[in-house]
Amino acid sequence: MRYEIFGDNLQMAILDIEDERIFAEAGSMVYMDSGIRMDASARGGVMKALGRKMFLGESFFLTEFSGSGRVAFAGNVPGKVFPYSAGEGGDILAQKDAFLCAEDGVSMEVAFQKKLGPVFFGGEGLIIERIFGNGTVFLHACGDIKEIELGQGERIMVDTGSVVAWESGVDYDISTVPGIKTKLFGGEGIFLTTLTGPGRVWIQSMTLHNLASALEPFLPKQSSGNQSMTDIVFRR
Repeated sequence: MRYEIFGDNLQMAILDIEDERIFAEAGSMVYMDSGIRMDASARGGVMKALGRKMFLGESFFLTEFSGSGRVAFAGNVPGKVFPYSAGEGGDILAQKDAFLCAEDGVSMEVAFQKKLGPVFFGGEGLIIERIFGNGTVFLHACGDIKEIELGQGERIMVDTGSVVAWESGVDYDISTVPGIKTKLFGGEGIFLTTLTGPGRVWIQSMTLHNLASALEPFLPKQSSGNQSMTDIVFRR
């Protein structure tokens, strides 16, 4: 398989396959050549499909693409796409909505946070996604992406919710912001995500929560009167 990451702020992963099979999150395909076949599949069996649906909020069915030709995928928010070679770097843990598409040798399963701190205060919640196997997986996230490689014992502190993925060797925990004044008036929240190496982590410059909060003032609101949708949209 050959691939290209195309675009700047709304990136696509464009894959060239030859008698190969890949799978993707339902609804993420942008275009494909006529030599590509598409089919829905409860990949991994019914129980794994139910786990993805119940815990990750993903579709029960993933979409499989096979044959020879070109097929492109994109995420559902403005942001970046980045590849990861499963098997070479070991397992990777990711936010539950980060998966875009992957080669057939890649597997996914529901994983749970090992510590209670990230569950209640980390922004990622109890449920995360473990990605393993052999092959390339493509992940997407909001805004720009920064890859950071941490050495043994090296630690960084990140705004909660900004961590997209991390290799399984990285320790993930939550710490509090130091200082009462900073907690009350710093504007960064009370908790930070602490990542300790060794391993790579991927950080996004914008979270879905922050994007939604920024757009909320400009979205149409329900009206009890006869105000037109045009008036609502252009209420400013």
